Parts: sequence; C-alpha cells; structure tokens
Amino acid sequence: MSRFREPHRVGRVIDIPQELAASQQKYNGETGRAFVAGLPDLTAGFLGRWELTVDGPPMHGVSALVLPVARRDGTPAVLKLQLLDEESEGEPVALRTWDGDGAVRLLDHDEATGTMLLERLDSSRMLAHQPDVHESVLVIARLLAHLTSFPAPAGLRRLGDIAQAMLEQTPWALERIPDLEARRIVADCAAAVRDVVDEPGDRLLHWDLHDENVLASERAPWLAIDPKPLAGDPGFELWPALANRFDADDVRWRFDAMTDVLGLDRARARAWTYGRLLQNCLWDIDDGRPLEERQLEIARRLRDRAS
Repeated sequence: MSRFREPHRVGRVIDIPQELAASQQKYNGETGRAFVAGLPDLTAGFLGRWELTVDGPPMHGVSALVLPVARRDGTPAVLKLQLLDEESEGEPVALRTWDGDGAVRLLDHDEATGTMLLERLDSSRMLAHQPDVHESVLVIARLLAHLTSFPAPAGLRRLGDIAQAMLEQTPWALERIPDLEARRIVADCAAAVRDVVDEPGDRLLHWDLHDENVLASERAPWLAIDPKPLAGDPGFELWPALANRFDADDVRWRFDAMTDVLGLDRARARAWTYGRLLQNCLWDIDDGRPLEERQLEIARRLRDRAS
C-alpha cells in the first residue's frame, strides 16, 4: 500500500485518493466507480459499527482503501475496504488460518462486503526500503517457508484449476505473439506447467508476497500483508522476489537462495515459476499489451540455470 496523493474529498468522513478511483475505473469499470462512490457511506457504517475513530490519512493500493483507526480502547488498527472479488474473498480465510503467525492479524471481518479490521503495522517500514536486496529476498523466503507450512483450508481457489485454465488458453495466446523467441519462451513455460499440473500441491499460498507487501511491526521484525491466497505448490510463490528491484544477473542467486530456504525441488519450483510467467503473459496478451522484456529475461536466466 502507498500513501495517497492529491486526494478527492467525498463527504465528511474520508478523502478518496484519486489514484484509487482511477484504478478502480480502469480495472473494474462501472462496478469500480460504484464501489468508490459508496465508500463514504460504507466507511461511516463500519466506523460506527466497530466503534472506530479515524486517526490518520488514508492509504491505498490498487484496489483497497486502508484507513488508520483507533478502537474504542485506543488500540491502533486499520480498516481495509475493498471490492469483493475472487481474489479478495480468500484474504480473511488465509489471515484467520495464519492467526498473526507470519502475517498481519485479522481483528474483525464483514463477510458481506469483505471489509476487514486489521492490526496496524508500520507502513513507514516496508521491506522495499531495505537497501540490501539479498537480505530482502531472504526475508521473503523465510516468510514463505513459514506461511506455506500451513495446509490450505477448504474453499480457496486452487492452483490446479488456474493452471489447467492457463494451458487451455495458451494455443490462443501463442497465435498472438509475433516475436518468434518470445513465442518459444511462452510455449516452453506452458510445457513445463503441463508436466506438473497433475500435482498442484495443497499448501496455503500468499501468491503476492513482494517487498511492498511486507511490513515491520513491534511484535515481529516482518509480517506479510495483502494475501491473494491459493491452495497449491510453494514453487508458485517465488516470482515476485525475482522481479522486485529487477537485476537480471541476480535472478539465479535469488532462485537458488529461495529454493534452499523453502526446501523445494528446484526443477519443480522452476516449472511453477514458469507458470507465473505464463500467467502474466496471458494477462498481457488478453489486455492487448506487449510482453514485458523483464519477465522474458527471468525465464531465460532460469532456463540457463537448468542447463
């Protein structure tokens, strides 16, 4: 999450960050505009229901508004308001399972809207600010090793289903990649996923543990936030740390370090990491965007590591 810039005042309760309004319109269209328009009333309702007082400026990510609040007894917390979708609906399930062990603690939750009350971490101390990138990668790896030690609870999205859907979409996507080498990389990624799709795993995955989704707190050096949970193989978790503060010459070190910390079979972890590249490329093609060179380079470096 990042602090807002140039807020747009709506009502007397909160400022709606313009960037949040823009991203909701971009990604969710009319549904996103309706969500933003309803945020003042939604916020006021939960401030009253949970007896909260706003005590800081709003923050936001791409899809959620996060308000620093104080509970009735003065305990600091944050109120997270977000559009309920297939990614966000699993967040409270995962946070309840971890129960503050390696991740932010869930204090309250409204199932109908997806609104959550969370413990307040130190948003000014983000892992992305850690100057030593190798240490940042190791922090993420240690968190992942712990978080993925939990079996996934029932009802979460399943990596196997996602992977199978990606493989079904791949022939359509390959026809839309004009560059021969890029097309070959995407095809190779799909082939690697095909080799592991029948054993997708059953661990509780965060899916989005990049260095801006790790914050410091008083009770633990680092804690994970904003999961988009899946049930699956921990090898599917490595991609964000390979892409954070990208350095092509560092890809192989990062991959080896993370697989060591998590105790993963490297061939299997590589296949699921190719799965993340395939997922990203399918999204790009579906949205009419060119494939990102950085992502293709990660695939090349991992391929060279295997040879």
